[in-house]
Amino acid sequence: MSLTNIIKLRTKEAIETLYNVSIDESAITVNVTKPEFEGDYTIVLFALLKPLKKSPDALGNELGKYLVDNNAGIFQSYNLIKGFLNLVIANSFWIKFLSDNYNNTSFGRQQVSHKKIMVEYSSPNTNKPLHLGHLRNIFLGWSAAELSKAIGNNVIKTCIVNDRGIHICKSMIAWKIFANGATPQSTHTKGDHFVGDYYVKFNEAYKGEVKTLEAEGLSAEEAEKEAAIMKAAQQMLVDWEAGKPGVIELWGMMNGWVYEGFDETYKRIGADFDKVYYESQTYLLGKNLVEAGLEKGIFYKEEDGSVWIDLTNDGLDKKIVRRRDGTAVYITQDIGLAVDKYEEYKIDESIYVVGDEQNYHFKVLKLICEKLGLPYAKAIYHLSYGMVELPSGKMKSREGTVVDADDIVDEMINIAKQKTEELGKVKDFTEDELTDLYETIGLGALKFFLLRVDPKKKMVFNPEESIDFHGFTGPFVQYTYARIKSVLRKASTVDSQPLTEDKNTQHSAVGQQSSANGELLPLEKEIIILLEQFPATVEEAATLYDPSKIALYVFNLAKTFNSFYTEHSIANAESEDKKTLRIKLAQLTAQTIQTGMHLLGIKVPERM
Repeated sequence: MSLTNIIKLRTKEAIETLYNVSIDESAITVNVTKPEFEGDYTIVLFALLKPLKKSPDALGNELGKYLVDNNAGIFQSYNLIKGFLNLVIANSFWIKFLSDNYNNTSFGRQQVSHKKIMVEYSSPNTNKPLHLGHLRNIFLGWSAAELSKAIGNNVIKTCIVNDRGIHICKSMIAWKIFANGATPQSTHTKGDHFVGDYYVKFNEAYKGEVKTLEAEGLSAEEAEKEAAIMKAAQQMLVDWEAGKPGVIELWGMMNGWVYEGFDETYKRIGADFDKVYYESQTYLLGKNLVEAGLEKGIFYKEEDGSVWIDLTNDGLDKKIVRRRDGTAVYITQDIGLAVDKYEEYKIDESIYVVGDEQNYHFKVLKLICEKLGLPYAKAIYHLSYGMVELPSGKMKSREGTVVDADDIVDEMINIAKQKTEELGKVKDFTEDELTDLYETIGLGALKFFLLRVDPKKKMVFNPEESIDFHGFTGPFVQYTYARIKSVLRKASTVDSQPLTEDKNTQHSAVGQQSSANGELLPLEKEIIILLEQFPATVEEAATLYDPSKIALYVFNLAKTFNSFYTEHSIANAESEDKKTLRIKLAQLTAQTIQTGMHLLGIKVPERM
């Protein structure tokens, strides 16, 4: 149980004892005490005044005195400032916490399984390689899944591959026209990049044809319809849906090239999935649900035969769920796929990691599922995130201005190499060790930069800014971890005996300190307070699906430790007990940084 929850529980018990009034813990607000006041945690009294019929001063003094008198191992003293009860936590509490956890490799994680959660992320198209926007999606989805695991949930990571449709046919037609039989192997090109190049070639050729037709007197709209290459792509889509063997064979071959490329990128960036769905296998799902919805009067049919749902009374719009020719639309597929997921895994929650341009789509999906009475409807959650832009602005796939994921990873590793060599501290590394180090730093910088921002916010990615060994970056946290590990190697490890006060000090619960004057120094205490907050931070980040809270936490922890280490020696501490305390403090700090960074998908090097 976190200290915040302990304070709430003890406060509830105190109120029941003092005033014979039962109060819910949720009505008790506990905050970290502001730096300008004495104390560690603050109970906000205002919400308690009316039900307890007490003035702020009377309640604060009575409650504060009771908590200190009856919880000697937790509370040392209190002070009252205008409706805020500031509590000073006993040093013995902090030292016991450190002794109990410094060697706990599971610190911050819950072991009991609660719910079954499915997290869907990546969702690439097979007409182009993964790009920078996909990276934010993948890192966010992977981290959200790992955070959910950390609080005890059973998590299934999934991906839906958009492997059919007109955009796929565009790449296929362009390959038939321009490739002359070339393959990724013959051109020494990664498969997804190879196919993506033909998607760009299609759009270049299409623009050229439209321009020519406009010069011949057609309107822009007519030219776009009459362009031969577009007609060919549209016919190919018809042939694909009809199962024409030659088209299916080409589709399978080109998608195979892309999947090989995707797998290479996923492996490099540390992404993985428990189950992959393919749109080609799911796009017909949901058609039976449309029929069921028509029978129930949830959907209605227009004169042209198309099927719709009217959501205007729910503050939305009318939405088509089946075309007049009987074919499914995207929302129909999503309804069907959601059923498929639920029936296979019996999930309690289904998380969709999709950009905020699809906010409306997921509102509609959830509402339709609710109206159909589907059992998973309430479980649908759209983890919406803002787009990633470059300093130069938005990226466009069809114009070839998107930054490919592989290219940005290469750039990050190169910058990591350059920055690290400038520091001149890797002369004793082997070539293999340097290769691994540069990849660890480069990928760490990329992931940290993309995850440190609240998912709901748009962001601008600047590679140079992301690799700064002194800023709010992954390399800063990685460097701090490596620094702590170096200190621990030099200071040697300690046994698992509990921390004690100096040899000349009599043992007692409250007097269990480890410095010459029996007190924790301010920076020692500040680090321990931060460490105690880690499990609660993990739970909050997991509940909100917000890895940025972990990024901010590990940065603050690293920054605080660096401040401590600048001021205080570990190896040459004032006493053996103080040395023991600081080694344990360093061990738990390193373990917590490692766990926190893992939850972001980031490795930490043992040395830098």
